[in-house]
Amino acid sequence: MTVLPPASQLVTVFGGSGFLGRHVVRALARRGYRVRAAVRRPDLAGFLQPLGSVGQVTAVQANLRYPDSVAAAVNGADAVINLVGILREKGRQNFASVQAQGARGVAQACAHFGVERLVQVSALGADAESTSVYARSKAEGEAAVQALVKQAIVLRPSVMFGPEDTFFNRFASLVRMLPVLPLAGAQTKFQPVFVGDVAEAIARAIDGKAEAGKAYELGGPEVKTLRELVDYVCEVTGRKRLIVPVPFGLARLQGQILELADMLTLGILPNELILTRDQVKLLESDNVVSATAEKEGRTLQGLGITPVSAEAEVPGYLWRFRKAGQFATARAS
Repeated sequence: MTVLPPASQLVTVFGGSGFLGRHVVRALARRGYRVRAAVRRPDLAGFLQPLGSVGQVTAVQANLRYPDSVAAAVNGADAVINLVGILREKGRQNFASVQAQGARGVAQACAHFGVERLVQVSALGADAESTSVYARSKAEGEAAVQALVKQAIVLRPSVMFGPEDTFFNRFASLVRMLPVLPLAGAQTKFQPVFVGDVAEAIARAIDGKAEAGKAYELGGPEVKTLRELVDYVCEVTGRKRLIVPVPFGLARLQGQILELADMLTLGILPNELILTRDQVKLLESDNVVSATAEKEGRTLQGLGITPVSAEAEVPGYLWRFRKAGQFATARAS
């Protein structure tokens, strides 16, 4: 089979303007691929164009809830990547329509146009039997993709970190705002993974360096509890805070109250303060790479990637949460 050079190949990236998407577009552009970023608001995705040479990166309108727009974005592509996902439901953007039906729609379009190289980005912890709607919808999306496109590759990253992340930045914001931090899932284990490493894994899958039809689990070099990670945020930002572990039963009540408050205030509550009941359910399970995936080489290391640690990246963007910014000393306050 003739393998075309990257410059002769077009890769459609659904969700190309998001947190992970911009890193994926950069990784593909550096390899020489032509990139079609399929996003809901192309007018807000102009920042992607400088990531490649002139004309190499273009943005088109697509919404996973509208099959015709998905088909138009896939038509003519040599490979497709689906990055679209949401952390909480809002309006018509719910887990079923975006992460389950949306993934199915992308796979259906790929099957229709004969696109065999499809990379579906799911999440570590995707589980059809989970009590979390988020986790079940991710698993449903995976199943639909693998049923429709046999060669599809599924990547399941743990919580991702990077300058624009919603994990370390969120806790840094909470630590700055609150003298006491109630923490659900304090002993839940996480394996934070650098967004750049995930983007590189996706690009290598497009290159053909991942085994077709397989699911890879992507985690960073360290496993830590949520409490340890929040303690680290306090250390990096130079702030001493009282962290109070919250039992899951009480956390679910807290989530219900915050969901109601967010609804009654028409969504004006800061995102950092929002905790949903479904998110609490996710915290009841560890978010780490399985022993099976490690044994079978379905990891970053199996793709030839040495994962970057949080300590190497996080201080470089959390400095803005210190009292004196980049001029702050290491002294806690």
